[in-house]
Amino acid sequence: MIYGSLVALVTPMDTDGNVDQEALERLVEFHVENKTDAIVAVGTTGESSTLDVDEHCDVVRQVVRLAKGRISVIAGTGANATREAITLTAKSAELGVDACLLVTPYYNKPGQEGLYQHYKAVAKAVDIPQILYNVPSRTACDMSDETTMRLADIANIVGLKDATADLDRAAWLVKHRPDGFALYSGDDATALNFVLAGGDGVISVTANVVPAAMHEMITAARNGDRQLAESINQPLTALHRDLFVEANPIPVKWALQQMGLIGQGIRLPLTGLASENHQMVRDAMIKAGAL
Repeated sequence: MIYGSLVALVTPMDTDGNVDQEALERLVEFHVENKTDAIVAVGTTGESSTLDVDEHCDVVRQVVRLAKGRISVIAGTGANATREAITLTAKSAELGVDACLLVTPYYNKPGQEGLYQHYKAVAKAVDIPQILYNVPSRTACDMSDETTMRLADIANIVGLKDATADLDRAAWLVKHRPDGFALYSGDDATALNFVLAGGDGVISVTANVVPAAMHEMITAARNGDRQLAESINQPLTALHRDLFVEANPIPVKWALQQMGLIGQGIRLPLTGLASENHQMVRDAMIKAGAL
């Protein structure tokens, strides 16, 4: 399985909202050079909710092509319709990704049995490693730890991205998971302690901006070196916080624009970072060594 710092990659766009292929290539090279452990393409941070199916699959295709086997690629393929999730997962498997990340179905609020049957159906339909993704703050749907453990018994369900920021839940999952079931933090601010508690890595927004530092911090935490991990993480704490001053990925796309890696494109209903938040994010970037 894939461990370490996995970047939740933004989808770069031009000012008309079209996917910027040249910037996408720059981003992939940036992460290869800075030792990011894997790229998650077209997840929440990649604006999956506003890309149509053809665009979604094309971004996955391009990231796989650009990666050239040098870095693992995970495709975001979740949907609130099980049939759509199967379609996206099957297509991504055909495109050669290493695994798929599937968010809990949003808006329609399934119960725990519905969640179990949803993920079981996708896993049965597509024989590729699949990572569950629980982010109740966005989906209005919280997958229980018990449901996660039921799903962990399915052979090709291989991990969980837990974005609850609840370290007590993380400790319970570490204790009860089966061998080989990976646990990733989905919350940069608590990722250090998540990994020190026995987690395997982070799927990170911050890693878009400071990939080398995130790789080094998670590596130290996985090695049990708390002192080193904390010393690397301390300058990043403001960035962990301020990249969420507005809805993700608004602040992180602005930060990458300041670094010259992408242009100004973002899709409605999201808009660019409000001017009153520019200095806050800039200061956090300076503190983290990104500027």
